[in-house]
Amino acid sequence: MTQPLPLAVTMGDPAGCGPQITDKAWTALKDSKRPFYVVSSQTLYDVPTVKIDTPEQAIGVFKTALPVLELPTAIPVIETGHPRSETAPSILGSIEIGVRQAQSGQAAAIVTNPISKALLYNAGFQHPGHTEFIADLCRPSGEEAAPKPIMMLAGGGLRVALATIHVPLAHVPDLITEDLLIETGRIVHRDLQRKFGLASPRIAFTGLNPHAGEAGTIGREEVEIINPAAESLRSEGIAISDARPGDTVFHEALQGHFDAVIAMTHDQGLIPVKTLDMWGGVNTTLGLPIIRTSPDHGTAYEAAANGTARADSVIAALKLASQMAEAAGL
Repeated sequence: MTQPLPLAVTMGDPAGCGPQITDKAWTALKDSKRPFYVVSSQTLYDVPTVKIDTPEQAIGVFKTALPVLELPTAIPVIETGHPRSETAPSILGSIEIGVRQAQSGQAAAIVTNPISKALLYNAGFQHPGHTEFIADLCRPSGEEAAPKPIMMLAGGGLRVALATIHVPLAHVPDLITEDLLIETGRIVHRDLQRKFGLASPRIAFTGLNPHAGEAGTIGREEVEIINPAAESLRSEGIAISDARPGDTVFHEALQGHFDAVIAMTHDQGLIPVKTLDMWGGVNTTLGLPIIRTSPDHGTAYEAAANGTARADSVIAALKLASQMAEAAGL
């Protein structure tokens, strides 16, 4: 029987929770069907480790030790809980290697451990964030534009994609355009098919306003932007609803009426996911030519320093990446 391709796990910030939760994830998953390896340094981990030179080598050793693909340059000595800007090249190098190996077919997917954007900015990092950096690495040769990434949270029985993410709430009405929603709907539909194995996914748009605007009486965005975008998508054969009230649509999804929801704002989408599954939510990036998942939390420096970082989310991210890879035939 052909062994499944391994998953590439990035180092994350070595002073944060990444090493600790990777240890716990290997302990929990070492007997699972699909192996993973971490692009990092053996010095960061407390579980048994083995140095590998290629991703393929992870398959034969995973059950007895955490496979570590060593970074080409040494990581500066760090103290857990105390980040250092000198580690930025290694943090970024781990991400780049993991992405390249997923692109080349050596890894089935990439699972990214948490990083600190502030630390990277201090070291001259030019991208808005982790996801945008990965999208840029996935830019096709000769193309000016990187693939458009869409953030989707999975947890508590929900899949929730976001039309807007980290922007002030006051800016959202100007950002919600028909073109944006059409592009977002296409990406979500396509990746639910390709990466989740759903032949005919059913998607819901949330409304922006209370009660989805009540036919324009308490807001016009639904009538003038969201519903026309939905109509355009339906004309392409995509099963997507008009704007649904944000206070009921997630219950409808839990009842099985929708496979995914596209929320208009960050908190509108994340509140239900985190309420239902605070520790086990997974951030997955749609719109990329590779599969990428990530724990739905930050570097957790204090918890890492105390030795109390929980691995629920990274374990869920590894399991989801494996499921997505299987659906994609990897």
